[in-house]
Amino acid sequence: MQANMKKNLIILSLAAMFSLAAEAQDKISLNFGETPKREVRAVWLTTVKSLDWPDTKANSPENIKRQQKELTDILDKLQKAGVNLVLMQSRVRASTIYKSDIEPWDQNITGQPGKNPGYDPLQFAIEQCHARGMQIHSWVVTLPIGPWNSYAAQQLRKKHPNILKKIGSDGYIDPENPETAPYIASICAEIVRKYDVDGIHLDYIRYPDAWKMPSNRARCREYITKIVRAINTAIKQEKPWVMLSCSPVGKHDDLSRFSSRGWNARTAVAQDAQQWMKEGLMDAEFPMIYFRGDNFYPFALDWKENTNGRIMAPGLGIYFMHPSEGKWKLIDVQRQMNYLRQIGLGHTYFRSRFFTENTKGLYDFTINEFDRYPALVPAMAWLHKTPPTAPSNLRISEENGQQRLTWSPAKSRNESPNVLYNVYASREETVDVNDVRNLIAQLVKGTSLVIDTQKPYNYAVCAIDRFGNESEPARMGGVKPKSETPHLLANDGRSVRLPKRPNTLDAEFVVFKSIAGTPVTTRPYYSDVIDISTLPYGFYSVHSLGKKGRTHRLGWIKKEKR
Repeated sequence: MQANMKKNLIILSLAAMFSLAAEAQDKISLNFGETPKREVRAVWLTTVKSLDWPDTKANSPENIKRQQKELTDILDKLQKAGVNLVLMQSRVRASTIYKSDIEPWDQNITGQPGKNPGYDPLQFAIEQCHARGMQIHSWVVTLPIGPWNSYAAQQLRKKHPNILKKIGSDGYIDPENPETAPYIASICAEIVRKYDVDGIHLDYIRYPDAWKMPSNRARCREYITKIVRAINTAIKQEKPWVMLSCSPVGKHDDLSRFSSRGWNARTAVAQDAQQWMKEGLMDAEFPMIYFRGDNFYPFALDWKENTNGRIMAPGLGIYFMHPSEGKWKLIDVQRQMNYLRQIGLGHTYFRSRFFTENTKGLYDFTINEFDRYPALVPAMAWLHKTPPTAPSNLRISEENGQQRLTWSPAKSRNESPNVLYNVYASREETVDVNDVRNLIAQLVKGTSLVIDTQKPYNYAVCAIDRFGNESEPARMGGVKPKSETPHLLANDGRSVRLPKRPNTLDAEFVVFKSIAGTPVTTRPYYSDVIDISTLPYGFYSVHSLGKKGRTHRLGWIKKEKR
């Protein structure tokens, strides 16, 4: 025990030194190290008041398409930045962005409370996230129900008047009422039963700020824990592989050397988040450490020391970089991201719009440096750790001028109903599936993938179950290139000169694609010199795109650091 205490004191001292040094300097040299294969890179995508999405209301067929396009544009950017987990706000304030038999439609989708938008936004989001190899977790706001006289609150007041309390002009579900736990659990169970979500994410699973809490805080914590326990039981009965998580207040409690200054999860709002991890009631947590300096580093380390083997990805207050919100600099967030990776934690952005709109260059920093390579969400080995069988019969075939990688299916060896696949590629004779730089596609549904390259790569495919367990790889040798090798176009890292365009080419755009054939960026084809300054480092195939959808491969580029 003394050795552990000494170790913790040393680590806390290092955290404090890191904090003080970080605050004292405007610029430091950051060593981001190797990208881990397993790491949560998440984002909160907010729908309340349309803060992140949607800008367009779904009140006509044309606007439904615009609303959907807004979401796919966001998801494209998140995928490009290596985000592998989207926390999608689904239950907003006693209202939903999905077809519920329990609560009404949220007004932010159509502009009118209770109105069916004509499509299911959550189902659409699930399909789009999964198509991009990203997990999607349904974000449920648990106790706040919004303004007391709002449409959604009125509907709940009619059905369950006994479980509600009014504080000021807002309404809340009473955490002390015995009917509260089964009600919130029924909402979460409905989502899991109806939708193929990867997780349920609980927000505001705590006492409201303005609530007059009883002096017996232990009893208050038990009220909240009772709700968590009911939700855990309900969703695991439906689908055991669905991850349960929450977003606790950023400081769990006072530390021996650092005060939480009166605002913490366990004592101030009865949120016993670390105990939930210890008991297995939570699979993951995303603590909202929206602070700097000594208010961040020691408390981040405290969360790390109390994960109990579960997933931890602290939330970063990137909104403070926006001029209207605070005075944070980019380096403030860079240091925090670097520190979290050093101690083995993931990171979560609050919130999506501040990230995708590249506030103070954070998005560029992420795609070009910090998260240049993808990562897999850590496996929930504490639930099940037996991996699937390996796929087999890996082979390449030609299809319409493209190469298609196919394989025979693998089988799950636990309660996971199906398996997905991760695809790796390398010029090495044996593809190293532990090197995340070789990961070209993840969570692939089905048993084939179009490979947009004619170069002689070697491939490996691993099956992955819904708990995140990955199988042994199936491998195959390199593919002989065609007689005509694609031309490698010269570039200086800022621009690339394309071959002289023939008069018959009606191209309007130039498309840069990854090795897996995923479009990365598009540029207008105004001239033969194309700007690539914001394109991340790596290999890309270059294609023209014509007015009628006709495409031609123009060659390849390799953008390197210079």
